[in-house]
Amino acid sequence: MSEASKLLISKIGETDQAYLQENSSELALERGKLRLELVTHSRVKSEQIHFLQEAIVILEQARVEVDEMPLSLYLALSLHLAQAYMIYFEVTGETRFALITQQVLKPLSHYQDVDIFFMLAYAAISQKEVAMTRHWLKKYADHPSCDFNLLIEHPAWKTHHQDNWWMDLVKRKSS
Repeated sequence: MSEASKLLISKIGETDQAYLQENSSELALERGKLRLELVTHSRVKSEQIHFLQEAIVILEQARVEVDEMPLSLYLALSLHLAQAYMIYFEVTGETRFALITQQVLKPLSHYQDVDIFFMLAYAAISQKEVAMTRHWLKKYADHPSCDFNLLIEHPAWKTHHQDNWWMDLVKRKSS
């Protein structure tokens, strides 16, 4: 086990102990993020699924347990939950996890968050919904906080790099 993994496991233990003392949405976000990070350190599919399931439960619970929380915290919890589902999709290849991502994030798209647009585009392309992918990528590209490098380098859209709509999107953004 690597030093980084040991450190993550130690942090998870600390945050889980803090959870036993008093839970908060901020703590749940940290606990979920740590588990998502641990997924990237594991090369064993069953471990990855275990950590993803833990992260999903923690993040989903935090989204519904607290009556009032700052919008920024709710959006962060939702985005990390969507990230967990998309990693689950990457690990298993099951498109239902991309659908769940859409169900989590579509109701939040009116907040005009650049990361929500990106995740919705990724979920759409994962389900082979090219028209919806184009829609969300356009919104992503038009956002002032768009990461142009992420847009052109993400492997999810590579099969569309020769499509007219893709070339127009990149051309318009790079102008």
